[in-house]
Amino acid sequence: MAAESFDTIYRRACERKGGEAGLKALLRQPLPPSQVANIPDDRFLAAMTRQVFKSGFVWRVIEQKWPAFEEVFFGFDIEKILLMPDEMLERKASDERIVRNYKKVMTVRDNAMMVADISREYGGFGKYLAQIDKADITGLWQTLKKRGARLGGNTGPYMLRAMGVDTFIMSQDNEDYLRKHEVIDGTLQSQKSLRAMNAQFFQWHEQSGLSLSELSQILSYSWGSNNR
Repeated sequence: MAAESFDTIYRRACERKGGEAGLKALLRQPLPPSQVANIPDDRFLAAMTRQVFKSGFVWRVIEQKWPAFEEVFFGFDIEKILLMPDEMLERKASDERIVRNYKKVMTVRDNAMMVADISREYGGFGKYLAQIDKADITGLWQTLKKRGARLGGNTGPYMLRAMGVDTFIMSQDNEDYLRKHEVIDGTLQSQKSLRAMNAQFFQWHEQSGLSLSELSQILSYSWGSNNR
């Protein structure tokens, strides 16, 4: 069956979440592009590292240890990170104050290189993100995956969402909806699926005027077991 109109999805989400006021109270808003453009590069590197370490791990532990991550990695100062030799990164991978995972520690410098390269081209990593077209947000996901380290799957999108960048998220409920309504099939990360899901969310955006972030949350609240 085809995907529903946004109005239908919105009404169902309101019914599940105590009416329109109840639903609106749950929604997180993205930042305006002008604010995203002014976020310092080090904060994006910190957010990338946070999500990389959370992936496949207990999120609570990462949050508890996060102040130590900031200290160990010099506040994620891009220039300092880029100057770190392999030997220093190896020592940091053994630091008991953080989660000791050598491969994930190495992503800090790899992702610093990506941030630095894009920042030089656009005058800031935030300025690059601020000019991304909503109609090609999955293209941004693919860029993060290709040019960054361990930013594929939902890791890149969760990083963007955490920084206030407007993006939808492929939660289990959202993926299930898109599959049940024949928007996507096969591998979630295939080019075909990425284009199809992006097109569907952009269509809802044009119907509603809402952000991709709001649409993603509303779809999730309207579907599956998320019925409280």
